[in-house]
Amino acid sequence: MKYETVIGLEIHAELATNTKIYCSCANEFGGEENTRCCPVCIGLPGVLPVLNKKVVEYCIKAGLAMNCEISHFSKQDRKNYFYPDLPKAYQISQFDLPICKNGYVPIETKNGTKNIGLTRIHIEEDAGKLMHAEFGDYSRVDYNRGGVPLIEIVSEPDMSSPEEALAFLESVRAILKCVGVSDCKMQEGSLRCDINLSIRPEGQKEFGIRSEHKNVNSFSAAYRAMQYEEKRQKAVLDAGGVIEQETRRWDDVKGVSTIMRTKEEAQDYRYFPEPDLMPVIISDEWVEEIRKTLPELPKEKFARYTGELGLSDYDAGLLSGNTGLANLFDSSIENGAGAKESANWILGDISKELNERNMEADDIPFDGAALAELIALIGKGTISGTIAKKVLPVMFEENKKPSVIVEEKGLVQITDEGAIKKIVEEVIAANPQAVSDFKVGKKQAMGFLTGQIMRASKGKANPAAVNKLLSEILPTL
Repeated sequence: MKYETVIGLEIHAELATNTKIYCSCANEFGGEENTRCCPVCIGLPGVLPVLNKKVVEYCIKAGLAMNCEISHFSKQDRKNYFYPDLPKAYQISQFDLPICKNGYVPIETKNGTKNIGLTRIHIEEDAGKLMHAEFGDYSRVDYNRGGVPLIEIVSEPDMSSPEEALAFLESVRAILKCVGVSDCKMQEGSLRCDINLSIRPEGQKEFGIRSEHKNVNSFSAAYRAMQYEEKRQKAVLDAGGVIEQETRRWDDVKGVSTIMRTKEEAQDYRYFPEPDLMPVIISDEWVEEIRKTLPELPKEKFARYTGELGLSDYDAGLLSGNTGLANLFDSSIENGAGAKESANWILGDISKELNERNMEADDIPFDGAALAELIALIGKGTISGTIAKKVLPVMFEENKKPSVIVEEKGLVQITDEGAIKKIVEEVIAANPQAVSDFKVGKKQAMGFLTGQIMRASKGKANPAAVNKLLSEILPTL
């Protein structure tokens, strides 16, 4: 039997506010266990929460960027459940009156643009973190993360493949980083997702029974988990079995999922209005003030890069989907560099350096002006492209201007034809076999000699001058 896959995602993003959602504790990653918490965020009796206005602002900002309706009246609710990392035995969240609703995020698929619906975006507090002992039969709890502000982005079940779901995750991350409400560092838990997946016979309107994978914290893990779950459910149905509604745990090392528990329903959480917090009233004026602060969004960047700047869809997609790279690219253009040259450097050598150094684009130590200067030095003939590739790692390590690095390390390109001719003649004399190969028509001999000349000049000889001289001298030998 042929099946259709139906996927919905719940994305949790930590907000980049200075303080937590209901208290003045610092909203920072890491630190010694239980040093960034107070009576409010560890739920001691008698304390009262106070809502951080910036959290509401960031939620509205995310909602506007994702085409949501903003509610004028909203409230907060208690979501009751018991777990050691939740000190109050309830989580302050939102149930029936979220701040944002009825939005959508466009993604690119093999069939063109597809809008993925958003049911809601609401605010809530994060829980603490269990620290399991590597040896021994005990666990500790670190409440530093308790009370960190989250937004939960709940999609409609509009995705029909793991590929579409991955594209949606990437689009949401790009938007959140672009508008500056979250750093989206998945390795620090700033962005994680719950996956709801079901399958149904092709053409059937009713949804199948879904499974849920909780707190998947990397895109590659989410993609693999969805692929695995598709195959698992198809195998169960093909064997005449029945899919059970359950929560599963994904083991990315083993590449399999295991059952955790049967899935709770909303009524199991016994939601009720949070009595210690007043309703949230949002005016049209405030929404419009926030709307004016929205930057150019990734889809708008993509359109500008492909239209006005003439980049390929592929290059424009990579740049517009990464806020750090896009900012570097835009700054390089503003400082006089060409669009294609800037894109080539950013998506080529700079991305390579980032991968090798295990760095994020936001952590690049130099700005677009420095990149534009490096490109200009090549254009003016001060250095060659080969030398520029040696300058770039030093820019990462020392954060100096390219011109300063070139001057300090004596990397200025040799353009004097007389000096280059001397090196060419010395290399030709030292490689008679290559000269003989050239004479019998082996064209690769000239490339070999060029490489030897560049090596002898430590990469400083002007490549165009080298090729010109070789073309003139070799036929005369």
